[in-house]
Amino acid sequence: MKRLVVLLAAVAFLAIGTVVVAANNGPAEIKLANKMGEITFNHAAHQGKVADCKTCHHKGVEAGKCTGCHGVKPEAPAAKDAFHKQCKGCHQEKGGPTGCKDCHKGAKS
Repeated sequence: MKRLVVLLAAVAFLAIGTVVVAANNGPAEIKLANKMGEITFNHAAHQGKVADCKTCHHKGVEAGKCTGCHGVKPEAPAAKDAFHKQCKGCHQEKGGPTGCKDCHKGAKS
């Protein structure tokens, strides 16, 4: 009986931990306004393709928006350059879309 209680407690602990982690993965979709056309970024789909969040969030998710540094701090590349290098570079490597209109599909800002 004690083994069953311990087993159930362990399963419950793992289930709660999984829900908490899953709930803290940010928005499923992110829209980025752009003069070339709004980009709708499927964050949830990309999360399943990388093992570590720091692959994209190099300063950690607590650092805030990318545009807090990129395009503001002189030591950080412009946001456009950083996104193109990170996103397009990965897409070239992994076979994702690389054409301008593949990502810039929405209304222009």
